[in-house]
Amino acid sequence: MALPGSPEANTRNLPSAWTSFSGGNVVQEAQEALETYKKKDANKVVVRFKAVGNAPIMKQNFYKITASNRFQAVIQFLRKELGWKQGDPLFTYINLAFSPAPDDTVANLFKSFSTEGHLIVNYSTTAAWG
Repeated sequence: MALPGSPEANTRNLPSAWTSFSGGNVVQEAQEALETYKKKDANKVVVRFKAVGNAPIMKQNFYKITASNRFQAVIQFLRKELGWKQGDPLFTYINLAFSPAPDDTVANLFKSFSTEGHLIVNYSTTAAWG
């Protein structure tokens, strides 16, 4: 029996029904799929920031951001670039349409809502859209 916290404690044996299905390849394929899922996506996505309303305009508005990052990282990056504190109001929108959840990945947003090869992130100091 493995001790808690040891590498052996984190491995599980699959039931025999899984190992006998399709000649035993299912287990190997499942483990490979899990390993692929665990790897971080090193690809970069071009994000274009656009000010809305009275928000300050950035001198540089195109940035490459790692695709596997959560949108929360984009918000934090934007705050840093604008020099805003954590308590300062910041509202972000994708394509002037909706505000994404902070736990959405940049890759998923880019795949679904990119325009001309860019993910357009609009930002404002006040709520611009519902």
